[in-house]
Amino acid sequence: MTVNSILIAGTWRGSAGGQSLPVVDPSTGDPFGHIARGTAADVHAAVAAARRALSADWGRLSAMERGRVLTRLGTRILEEADRLAELEARDVGKPLRQARADVVACARYCEYYGGAADKVHGETIPYQDGYTVLTWREPHGVSGHIIPWNYPLQIIGRSVVAALAMGNACVLKPGEDASMTALAIARLAQEAGLPEGALNLVTGLGEEAGAALAAHPDIDHLSFTGSRDVGTMVQAAAAASIVPVTLELGGKSPQIVFADADIEAALPFLVNAAVQNAGQTCSAGSRLLVEETLHEALVDRVAERFNALVVGPAERDLDVGPLIHAGQKARVERFLARAEADRLPIRAQGTLAPDLPPGGHYVVPTLIDCVPPDHPLAQEEVFGPVLAVIPFRDEAEAVALANATAYGLVSAVWTRDGGRALRLARALNSGQIFINTYGAGGGVELPFGGMKRSGHGREKGFEALYGFSQLKTVAIRH
Repeated sequence: MTVNSILIAGTWRGSAGGQSLPVVDPSTGDPFGHIARGTAADVHAAVAAARRALSADWGRLSAMERGRVLTRLGTRILEEADRLAELEARDVGKPLRQARADVVACARYCEYYGGAADKVHGETIPYQDGYTVLTWREPHGVSGHIIPWNYPLQIIGRSVVAALAMGNACVLKPGEDASMTALAIARLAQEAGLPEGALNLVTGLGEEAGAALAAHPDIDHLSFTGSRDVGTMVQAAAAASIVPVTLELGGKSPQIVFADADIEAALPFLVNAAVQNAGQTCSAGSRLLVEETLHEALVDRVAERFNALVVGPAERDLDVGPLIHAGQKARVERFLARAEADRLPIRAQGTLAPDLPPGGHYVVPTLIDCVPPDHPLAQEEVFGPVLAVIPFRDEAEAVALANATAYGLVSAVWTRDGGRALRLARALNSGQIFINTYGAGGGVELPFGGMKRSGHGREKGFEALYGFSQLKTVAIRH
């Protein structure tokens, strides 16, 4: 089957191997399209096209002109917002309102980086008499981007758009389970005037097209978002060519609630941070750490909200949609079976909407109390709508529990004590710390990335532009 979902040097084409992959709707389990199953040959052609673009029209554009192209792309995304939201919801399985928020966020990345493209300045460095020393930033060159299926629109914005703003030419490998909006954004980028070869896209399997991109000897930088195990393989593959890698590898993020917290303000965040996108979020607040004196009262309130959650197809726009595929559903169900076998208290569960499609990948949101700190539910990324509650005695134990995983992506602290908030912000091993909030509305402007096994490097905000560039120092003797 010929499916033209590979973009190379401005031309859409099928896979060099002639094969394709089905596109499956998680809400029903039914296919609704196909994508090309890209090969190493396709990746090689895409990298070559990106290399040529650097010395052609794309490489000759000024920073101001690059910014204008990205700003136009943001405008086109907003013009197509309804279509893109419906496509993202159907492809990923997330409720429509969450998909709409992702469309707006993707457009905002284009606006932000479009405006920032000509504002990355160098410095002059005081040095010895008779010298003038300058620094400036240049693109890496060819930048590879391997993105996951859970937030295609948002991660294209924070990764690919930022790299383009710095003048890199990009090769994008979207997640094979949700590639459709990546294809749509690439087409809109062409309409916005992005020169050919600046953005190339190869759909296909991670172990084939993704592996070929990670190991390609002619890329200059690689950005990967995904699981810790695959991230380790990606970094090892890139190391053979001494290619710098930005890694975002998930988390087991704690939400820490002290007895003096504003509970009414906290409750919506405590629940939404755990179940948004059916819990399939790297920064999900999947551990609820509660001060003992507040424990019972808070868990009762959170349980009320969990019991009210309704799960159903994306197009019904309910609280929670399906998981991405049957394998992910089985994984989450294994965690729940382990909790039941270990007799952990199930404090609340959501409900399934009536008349669900029989092939959909649905799991009810589940609140589990008094989870031992060394239990898999407290240590491993479930990637499903499961919230583990862990009580703590005092501030010191809260910090110890929060830091007691291999991850370090996001943490939240809920307290009215300003001194305590700042102490914990210093003590917590996370790349982002939120005080009396969670997520800060998406935070396009806020640098994002992990510590420990959650990865390294930063995306979002102005900091991302530094990561997608390299510094050059020029010393002039006169």
